[in-house]
Amino acid sequence: MAEHETGKATYVFASCKAWHRPYFDALSKEGHAQWIWVSQPSELVGTLERTSPRYIFFLHWNWLVPKSIWERHECVCFHMTDVPYGRGGSPLQNLIVAGHSQTKLTALRMVEEMDAGPVYTKKDLDLSGTAQEIYVRAGALSTEIIRWMVSVEPEPVPQSGEPVTFRRRTPEQSRLPESGDMARLYDFIRMLDADGYPHAFLDYGDFRLEFRKAQQDDMELSAQVKIYKRKNEA
Repeated sequence: MAEHETGKATYVFASCKAWHRPYFDALSKEGHAQWIWVSQPSELVGTLERTSPRYIFFLHWNWLVPKSIWERHECVCFHMTDVPYGRGGSPLQNLIVAGHSQTKLTALRMVEEMDAGPVYTKKDLDLSGTAQEIYVRAGALSTEIIRWMVSVEPEPVPQSGEPVTFRRRTPEQSRLPESGDMARLYDFIRMLDADGYPHAFLDYGDFRLEFRKAQQDDMELSAQVKIYKRKNEA
C-alpha cells in the first residue's frame, strides 16, 4: 500500500469537472487516507513526481493518460456502459440515442486500448434526467465504488464478450433533428444538457438557438432557449 509522508495511504482523485469536487471533499474529510485532487495533466504529473499513490481514480478526464503513468500506477477509470458493450467516446449520448434508459457504471483498470481493461465492479445507473443530473449521479456512484475499492482492494477481472465501440460525437451532431417523435426530441435535448457540453441547437440566419431544460407533456415539449449571434464561419 502506497503511503504519504503522514503514514496514511495516498490516493489521487482526477477530474476536470467541478461537480466532482464535493465528492473529493467528502472523501478527504473521512481522515483515513491522504487524498489529492488533480484537474489538469500538469497537476497529475507534478503529483506523481512527489508521491506514489495506491490508486489514481479518473472520474472524468479529457486527456490521454500517458503509458508511463498507467504502467507504473494502478489507474482506475469509470465508464458509463456495460463493457465490452459501449467502449469509446460519448457513452451517455450514444446510450440515449440507442434507446437505453438504464446502464452500468463500470470501474476498470486503465490499459493501452481504450476502455478495454479488466473490470473491478459494475453498478446499475439510471439514465433519466438531464445529462448534468446523470453525471452528478454517476459521480456519487463512483465515490461509493472508490470507498469499496480502498477498503477491499479487489483484483480486476478481464472483460468477456464481443466489443461494441461507440464513436465520439462531434459538436455538429448537436444540431436538433428535423424529424422524429416528441420523446426522441426530448431525449436529444436532455442528453446534451450539461455544463461544458455542446447543447442541442438550431441555426436561424445570423443566430444560433441553444436548447436546455426540456420538459415533455403529452404532445408538447417546452425548453429554455438561449439565442446569440453566430460567429462568422468564412
